[in-house]
Amino acid sequence: MRKPLKITLWTIGALVALPTLTLVTTSIVNVVATTSDLAEITSYGELVSVDGKEMNVVVSGSGADTIVLLPGLGTAAPGLDFQPLVSELDDTHRVVAVEPFGTGLSDQTDSPRTAENIAGEVHDALRQLGIDRYALMGHSISGIYALAYSHLFASEVTAFIGIDSSVPDQPGAEEPTPTDGLVALRDLGLLRVASAVAGDAYAGLPYDEATKEQMRLLTTKNSTAPTLLDEMDATASNFASVRGETFPADLPVLLFVAQDEADPDAGGWLELHEIQAASVDRGQVVALDGEHYLHHTQSRRIADDTDEFLAG
Repeated sequence: MRKPLKITLWTIGALVALPTLTLVTTSIVNVVATTSDLAEITSYGELVSVDGKEMNVVVSGSGADTIVLLPGLGTAAPGLDFQPLVSELDDTHRVVAVEPFGTGLSDQTDSPRTAENIAGEVHDALRQLGIDRYALMGHSISGIYALAYSHLFASEVTAFIGIDSSVPDQPGAEEPTPTDGLVALRDLGLLRVASAVAGDAYAGLPYDEATKEQMRLLTTKNSTAPTLLDEMDATASNFASVRGETFPADLPVLLFVAQDEADPDAGGWLELHEIQAASVDRGQVVALDGEHYLHHTQSRRIADDTDEFLAG
């Protein structure tokens, strides 16, 4: 009886030790790889001083009108992610892709990630660039930040263009965004493993390999850093802060909405944007085939319709 018992104990010990050894290995690999990743990140855009820190912006084109691009939540490198859209817009406009704190090459910040703080920081960056008249074009959560922005700096904003932008009172808006455990998963190297297993997140999209690699490196750097985690934690309160809010009635509003035929809630999502557009004197909704990141696949259409809308 003693020999089978010994074999059983060895088996149990091996089963317990194997996951532990695996996690130790992935943790060590993650530390080494993270150091290597940081060394491989290359500069782009220009840095401006905001609140004693540096914010990165990418300015392109020299048109008479200026369009300021604001990213969705979790976009790790907005100046690169917006490239397909920038290349379509900058023939006729000056385009400014802002990388808010905690994204791209911008610094981290301890300032709470409220909609008002984010709006104020973006405004300070534009002021440093001498830009005081512009249309805001925002993706996803930036639809909420733009609401705050349009009231704080109403005299400067000439229009709002939403790219599948968030709207007040959308279903689930005030539910907390789960962040528990993300840092632990990062430190254990499991997020890196999951990313490797998932493969190329930008496959088939209009980015060259060098750009895709930089976006991957910046995703690793920023996706679980304190500023983004704070912004994720603040999502519910930011939605609550604009509950029932509308854009100023005299602000032109153009909303591009992802109309995914496979999504059973697509009709309701479109209706929410139609309600928002109807709240201003000149509002328009354009439904486009595609998923949430419409600027990855519909940049030409977005640029054409934006040109026409702003010219009007």
